[in-house]
Amino acid sequence: SFVVRKLVVLYPEYHIYVIDKLDYCGSIHNLEAIKAFPNYTFIKGDITSVDFVSFFLKDKRIDVIFHLAAQTHVDNSFGDSFEFTKNNVIGTHVLLEAAKAVSVKRFIHVSTDEVYGEVINEPDCTEDTLLSPTNPYSATKAAAECLVKAYHKSFGLPIMITRSNNVYGPYQFPEKITSKFICSVIAGKKCYIHGNGKNTRKYLYASDVANALDIIFHRGHVGETYNIGTSLEISNFEMARQIILACGYSESEVNDHIEYVEDRPFNDTRYAINSSKIKKLGWKPLVNFDKGLIKTIEWYKHCTNKWWGNVSSVLLPHPLKVAPAYEEEEDMEIEELKEGKEAL
Repeated sequence: SFVVRKLVVLYPEYHIYVIDKLDYCGSIHNLEAIKAFPNYTFIKGDITSVDFVSFFLKDKRIDVIFHLAAQTHVDNSFGDSFEFTKNNVIGTHVLLEAAKAVSVKRFIHVSTDEVYGEVINEPDCTEDTLLSPTNPYSATKAAAECLVKAYHKSFGLPIMITRSNNVYGPYQFPEKITSKFICSVIAGKKCYIHGNGKNTRKYLYASDVANALDIIFHRGHVGETYNIGTSLEISNFEMARQIILACGYSESEVNDHIEYVEDRPFNDTRYAINSSKIKKLGWKPLVNFDKGLIKTIEWYKHCTNKWWGNVSSVLLPHPLKVAPAYEEEEDMEIEELKEGKEAL
């Protein structure tokens, strides 16, 4: 939604169509702020439907596709892997075939740093590093990338691929570690840490990723892959600790809000990517982690219930999917998007 709001507000010459099936983790609230913009249209639909996607691209004369649609929660992929194959692989294939039929000018495929697999003693991964995914989620994203590259080689489809670090910020369904821990602490519950808490990840604020996609679209080169990363790396324990402290608890109270639980079937120790390539296009992270975390916490304090209703079942150590709730909410911060254009 950060990408959509940015493109709609900053580029009135583009008409932005959003296709989303509004799965359990989706919320139309995320686009409430731009619903009145004349260059924005939302369509509820499923990208795995060949007839729907083909008709839509032809009917609306689509010439650029940002493909962000995916099942992304690693925990779910260990128990619901077929759904990941359906959405991440078949959905990508459907889009590629339809894009080829209408001769799109750009197909920007958003992937993940997890396709490289864990990086322990090796150098940071560059874009030409061999892909070595270790869980069903990252395997489906790697498979989707293979299809994207094949359509570029075989049919000349003008593609670009991005691979980013973990994304945090407002509007995210609270199943990912940052949003989940924030909602847990706000609700007076514990932060459930898988394993020993020493696994590390790197985090980018959502607006920084949106800026990167904007820059890649306008300045990137067809056929290229771009890592989108940051140097900020913290352990799962440290993430929980910082959130607990930021919510007003003292250092002596941190362990009272943490509980260690059974780990995933496999949990990558860390990921590491080299982002020098995209920095040559003029991109760099702009949001300091501490500032971004505070903004995120404040958003969840005020908006969690209005966006998704009761999320208590999501805050369990190994939760099941839940359906979202939809209620009216006030417009989001459009002025911040307009100001952000100065940073590009």
